[in-house]
Amino acid sequence: MRKIYLDNAATTPIAEEVIGAITEVMKEVCGNPSSTHQFGRKAKVLVEEARKKIAKHFNIKASEIIFTAGGSEADNLILRNAVVNLDVQRILTSKIEHHAVLHTVQALEKEFSISVDYVDLDEKGEIDYQCLETLLTQTNQKTLVSLMYINNELGNLLDIKKVSDLCQENKALFHSDTVQAIGHYPIDLQKVPIDFIAASAHKFHGPKGVGFAIIKKGFGIQPLLIGGEQERGARAGTENVHNIAGMQKALDIAIADLDADLKYITDLKHYLIEGLKIIEPNIHFNGHSSDLEKSTYTILNVRFPKEFPMLLFQLDLKGVAASGGSACQSGSAKGSHVLHAVLPLNEAQKTSVRFSFSKYTTKEEIDITLEILQELITEKSKL
Repeated sequence: MRKIYLDNAATTPIAEEVIGAITEVMKEVCGNPSSTHQFGRKAKVLVEEARKKIAKHFNIKASEIIFTAGGSEADNLILRNAVVNLDVQRILTSKIEHHAVLHTVQALEKEFSISVDYVDLDEKGEIDYQCLETLLTQTNQKTLVSLMYINNELGNLLDIKKVSDLCQENKALFHSDTVQAIGHYPIDLQKVPIDFIAASAHKFHGPKGVGFAIIKKGFGIQPLLIGGEQERGARAGTENVHNIAGMQKALDIAIADLDADLKYITDLKHYLIEGLKIIEPNIHFNGHSSDLEKSTYTILNVRFPKEFPMLLFQLDLKGVAASGGSACQSGSAKGSHVLHAVLPLNEAQKTSVRFSFSKYTTKEEIDITLEILQELITEKSKL
């Protein structure tokens, strides 16, 4: 049985070149970057070179990058610092953020009694920018806006330039979870001056367990992890040297191949959309995921008109990996908090599947997936 991986929004396969880079560092660089001898200095040089190369992709200074264990830690570091270190008294966010943001904001609200307001959403899960502007003008409290660039379930694209402009006009700070965007869209932080962003290497064919936060120069950082002066005092713990090197390699490749990958994957997504419409004419597409202009080319979230409670399981049995939402809540019995936030209850309870693609996905795999879905839908209609 052929195995087909269509859950790249959860994690991507590591590129062979990246595995090679990681393996080489593991073999050749054994030192601790904090050690002063030649072994440590070699490791330190590697880490700092990776930092410089990554910074160049965002048109920022290397000192603005803090290496972390992934996007969730980066989000936590940024949000907690905004409240504890930068005196933010109010956070504006949405109810369809990744739990790394949503749950952290809720925890900070309880711990520090900050104000939290949620921006209105339409039935497609799109941010109401007029509502955001109104909320920004309602108070003189120091405010942070936290809105993700690409929604990890719906694939909706945020107009980050518009949000950035609104924040600047109203003297608010802007944080964006860019985990689904980095390596797939160019981000120039001089042209769009977002104050804080989060990244995770495993979303762009890098290793798991490593990522980074970008924190605009001039903002002091209080560490979440205490016990050492690594990362200029922003994060204690010996740097994950080989994975940092692998992340840098993965990002270099992703940026170099960005235009070609965008076209190739967009064509696959369009092909699946048209195929789904044929086998199930009454199918719905959640959010803007079927709109190739308003959603990322890597995610398609579909909602079936009938209940298929075992659909993901049946797809898995036939070799197709997809998801019903984000991987971090896949074991939850509550369903997707994103779909529940934007859909009527009767629609949110219907079977939805998120298919997500990468440069390794093939047209043949889409064809096989469509054939399997057709078979499962036909079987369901007979019951």
